[in-house]
Amino acid sequence: MVPVALISTEFGVITILRSRSNGSHIYAQDDGWQSHADRTGVSLSYYIHALYGLATQTGAREVLMIGGGGGTLGTMLTNAGLNVTIVDINPTSFTIARDFFSLSPAIECHVCDGADFLGRQDRFYDLIIVDAFDGGAIPTHLRSVEFFLLAQRRLNAAGHILVNVLLDHDFDRTADDIAFSVAVTGLDVQVLDIQGDLDRNAIVVGSGTGPLKPPTLLVVPEIQQEQIAEALGNMRFRARRKSRSVKGMINHLARLIAPE
Repeated sequence: MVPVALISTEFGVITILRSRSNGSHIYAQDDGWQSHADRTGVSLSYYIHALYGLATQTGAREVLMIGGGGGTLGTMLTNAGLNVTIVDINPTSFTIARDFFSLSPAIECHVCDGADFLGRQDRFYDLIIVDAFDGGAIPTHLRSVEFFLLAQRRLNAAGHILVNVLLDHDFDRTADDIAFSVAVTGLDVQVLDIQGDLDRNAIVVGSGTGPLKPPTLLVVPEIQQEQIAEALGNMRFRARRKSRSVKGMINHLARLIAPE
């Protein structure tokens, strides 16, 4: 991989890398990859294909994505006929997505914090996808009970929420804590994970219409098809581990609904 762009932004330095052998691009920020795609903009990240496979099961038409990166998932969903809106706090992300990752011109783009955007909306969505990170972690306010209650109010009755989560190891409870916050909204919760792997992605699903099935490879990229398909095949839904006591849950909900 060779660097083709180095871009300083108020949110960190972004490096764009290109493969000399196959023309794929990587969007790197801090020590992590935000996007990796082939020459046509199809993702080479297994978790993006997992999100895509889950999203297509929901029957969604109107999709809101919080966090854009290279926009590969948004473009893949748009190519499947869905109406996609992406919200990203970094305006440079949209420029990079257009210049290097074939971002679909049909996508509606907004430069804004995800929670602020939802708070000003009167639109309803069939699917809300949260894939936003500050360094290697989801910003605290985008993983809170208050945020997911706000998101649930902007969902249609049969709507879904998908949250991409980074896990360090099997004892990392981040996905379970987020699943708790989603469960407070009344949505049915599932956790899609690859237990045993280090430094992996998991997906928290909040569903208004019942459980989803493990995803398979539906959009075949130019390269790395076998690796992506294998990773998807290793993903399993697992039970959500309790992250708070029942008493703690009741006390937390009481604070949310108590009059000021």
